[in-house]
Amino acid sequence: MARVLTLTLNPALDLSVSLERLVPGAVNRTRETHLTAAGKGVNVARVLVALGHDVTVSGFLGADNDGPFLRAFEAMGVEDAFLRVPGETRVNAKLGEADGRVTDINGPGTTIGRDAWQSLLDGLDTRLGDAHRRPDAAVIAGSLPPGVGAEDLANLITRLRTAGLPVWVDTSGAALDLAIDARPTAVKPNEHELAAWAGVALDTAEARLDAALRLYAAGVEEAVLSAGPDGVLWVSRRGAWQAMPPRLAVASTVGAGDTLLAGLLHGVLSSHPPEQALRLATALSAESVRHVGVGDACADDFAHIQQQTRVRRLNDVDAGGALA
Repeated sequence: MARVLTLTLNPALDLSVSLERLVPGAVNRTRETHLTAAGKGVNVARVLVALGHDVTVSGFLGADNDGPFLRAFEAMGVEDAFLRVPGETRVNAKLGEADGRVTDINGPGTTIGRDAWQSLLDGLDTRLGDAHRRPDAAVIAGSLPPGVGAEDLANLITRLRTAGLPVWVDTSGAALDLAIDARPTAVKPNEHELAAWAGVALDTAEARLDAALRLYAAGVEEAVLSAGPDGVLWVSRRGAWQAMPPRLAVASTVGAGDTLLAGLLHGVLSSHPPEQALRLATALSAESVRHVGVGDACADDFAHIQQQTRVRRLNDVDAGGALA
């Protein structure tokens, strides 16, 4: 299998709280709580390791509360290349109600100074120059911490791409806009994030496809749009593909997008046919919404979920991003 580096620049300890219904201003009783070492890149790493890849995790961690991450990385079996910085990694609260609604309360993260940022870049240069440690692909996922701007992210993407490394990106807002300008190998926005970039509402299948084609035309080789129950669009040199997951009971959507990205990257790195790659990634993402955490390919009924996932090719795609 492949060697993959995941970069989580603004990780978090996720406090997931399950309750019947959130009543603001009142005392709420929880059904269960979990504190998990998380961040989008960490979630991606979990899936990739489970699919058999050799994964290194990196980014920034607060030195004062990195214990849960140390234990998680040991359990996952990944190489820990995170830089420790003074202070604490943020804690994000995710309040999940019985009807599937999730309320996120996210902290800003630890401020990253210029010296720490340069140390990260220097470490990446060293890794890329070492044939025994050089990854086959990199994933940059999640928000940016204070002190790291969208321009820094764009420069990081350019740096890695210039070194010949495929770069998959999942972020939002201004960071997404400048990331796309830097032409990473792949971008995986959801429909709201892509709508903000495209400047149009993506409330129809046609609008979603047009926006995904525009993303491909902008120089993104693997344009992936996740739209929840409306499925997944994947536009690349392989054509335009759509996948529709089966309807499953939703316990939490946290981690579904990370699972999708990891599953599709797995398919690309493994040179799977596009239908097979998209089916597995979409089914794995669908499996993840049934519980807290990322998708589990070892679930007893995962083969059945894959069988129920519908995949179809929409058409070929030309270099300009229009249907041929």
